[in-house]
Amino acid sequence: MTDINHHHPSAPPMPEALRLLSDETRWRLIGELRWSDRQVGELCERLDLPQNLVSYHLGILRQARLVRTHRSDADGRVLYYALDLAALQQQWQSVGSALALGHTAPPAVIIGPVLFVCTHNSARSQIAEAWLRHLSGGRVIARSAGTFPATVQPLAVQVMAEAGIDIGYQQAKGLADVAAPAPAIVVTVCDLAREECAATLHAPFQLHWSIPDPVMASGGEAERLAAFRAARDELRMRVAGLLDLLSVVSINTN
Repeated sequence: MTDINHHHPSAPPMPEALRLLSDETRWRLIGELRWSDRQVGELCERLDLPQNLVSYHLGILRQARLVRTHRSDADGRVLYYALDLAALQQQWQSVGSALALGHTAPPAVIIGPVLFVCTHNSARSQIAEAWLRHLSGGRVIARSAGTFPATVQPLAVQVMAEAGIDIGYQQAKGLADVAAPAPAIVVTVCDLAREECAATLHAPFQLHWSIPDPVMASGGEAERLAAFRAARDELRMRVAGLLDLLSVVSINTN
C-alpha cells in the first residue's frame, strides 16, 4: 500500500502576496482601506498607530502596487490612499492557484439603500448608481445625488452605453431630493463632496472613494473620453468590491 504522505509534491514557493499580507500592520491597513479611501492621519487615528509606522507600511504596499494614492481635488495638500482592487485580486488568485483552491461565489444578499454622492451628480455618482443597480441584479436600492446638481454629462451616458447600460434616463438631483427611506450606506465619490457634506450626511456606513473627476480631464475629445472610460472601469471595480464585502461580512443594512 502506497503511503501518500511520502509521495505528494513539495509545497510550492510562498507567493509574494502572503509575505506582504502576513504582517499584522499591513493586514490592518488593507482591512481599513477595503472599506474606504483614507488619509494617513485618518488611518493612524482609526488603527491607533503612530504615523511613522503607518507611513512605512503604506510605502511597502505602494511599492507592491497594492495601494495607490490620489491627491485630493478639494485640497491639493491632502493625499488619499486607496486599495488597487484589481492588483489585490490578482495577488489573491496567485495564492489560490499555488494551493489549487477553487473560487466560491459570494452569497446573494439584499442590501440598501445605497447613496452615491458627488458635487454635480453629473458623472461619477451617476455611473456608480448604474453599476450598483446592474451588478446587484436589482437586489440593491441604488441612488445618487449631488451637493450642487447639474446636467448628466453626455460622455457618462456614452461610456456606460459602451458597457451595455443605459443611463440616458437618469437625472441629476440634489441631496434634498433623495427619496425615502434614508440611505443605509453613503459613498462619496468626489473629494469636494466629502468635504462639503461630511457633517450633514448621516448613515450607518459612510465611505469615501477618491475618484478623479473625468469632467476636469484636459486635452481633446479623445483624452476626455479616455478619462470617462477610466472612471467607469474604476467605479465598476469599486462597486463590485463593495457588494462582495457586504456579502462576506453579512451586514444587515435594512
